[in-house]
Amino acid sequence: MEFVFTTEQSLLQDTARSFFEKVGGSAQIRRASQKEAGYLPEIWREIAATLGWGALVVPERFGGLGLGIVELAIIEEQIGATLYPSPFFATIVLALPAILAAGDEAQQRALIPAIVAGERTASLAYTGRAGVPGAIDAVIERTDGKLQISGEAGFVPYGHAVDWLVVAARTADRDGRISLVLLPRQSPGIVTERVAYLDPTHAVARIGFDSVAVPDGSVLGGLGSGDAALQRVLDRGAIALAAEQVGGAEKCLALSVEHAHQRIAFGRPIGSFQAIKHMLADMVVRIESARSAVYFAACMADEEPGEAGLSEAASMAAVHCSDAFYRTAADTIQVHGGMGFTWEHDAHLYFKRARCTRGMFGDPAFHCERMARAMGLA
Repeated sequence: MEFVFTTEQSLLQDTARSFFEKVGGSAQIRRASQKEAGYLPEIWREIAATLGWGALVVPERFGGLGLGIVELAIIEEQIGATLYPSPFFATIVLALPAILAAGDEAQQRALIPAIVAGERTASLAYTGRAGVPGAIDAVIERTDGKLQISGEAGFVPYGHAVDWLVVAARTADRDGRISLVLLPRQSPGIVTERVAYLDPTHAVARIGFDSVAVPDGSVLGGLGSGDAALQRVLDRGAIALAAEQVGGAEKCLALSVEHAHQRIAFGRPIGSFQAIKHMLADMVVRIESARSAVYFAACMADEEPGEAGLSEAASMAAVHCSDAFYRTAADTIQVHGGMGFTWEHDAHLYFKRARCTRGMFGDPAFHCERMARAMGLA
């Protein structure tokens, strides 16, 4: 089987590469990540509205482009190559698909057009304080006839700066079923705090819920009905994140090859030494294997019905890509020697991104266990 991009997908790839190379230079990403919000709002509006990528996976009936995970992966790969900080992943990859998967028509129409226009941002609060997949600390219960959310969510992408939150909360009964609740970030009782994070180019927040009132119509799809929708979003989010990791690994390879040509030792470029050549060749093999896993999973996600085996394909991509990015980023520092450890060089930024994304939807051990269960081995 041969997989090639369509003409439209190739054009999207070229446009995304050109745009993020323009806005994603080293000085620019450092400046953007140091802002209180962790990104530049004007660039977000350009991404969402001017380029139209806020409408990428939105159905045409909402004024969207109606495209799929393959196109989303193409853009995420280019974001990963530059590490450009923006709420694209939080809003377009996580929150918006959650609204589409679980919300009714009225809930979708209330927010999606504003996201498409670049006027609003959102994020998904789907883990507890420790950030462990499935460990949801927020609880939704009915008190005195009114729904309330209490508890905490951790490692919420741009959770301190977005306009809306899609909160995953467990019901207080014995079943502990998941509900997805759409709330304004500035609702009474919601406390957000940007937390110090290893990766300075990717802002995350801790969010506390102190008996937060849940207005009528805020529960997406009904109380306790969010398990399947959340899993659908997280599987596709893992695929998009894997594409971002491939883009980061590809950039690490490019930096390493460039340095191997330029750095002279013992009268010749270090790239002529066998140890360096083999290290770079190993990078290529890892990256191409990871890229194949990403687009295989993305194609599965775009098929109809597209669900059979998708979780396993998403886990496969997560394992391959997190490993490829982490090892390639570490090798990049080795190729650059002492300068690779310095704050002034970007190699450490890629290594930090590789380390942090390694566990965002579960570390490789988590996904290997999930694949083993799917094969009936656990």
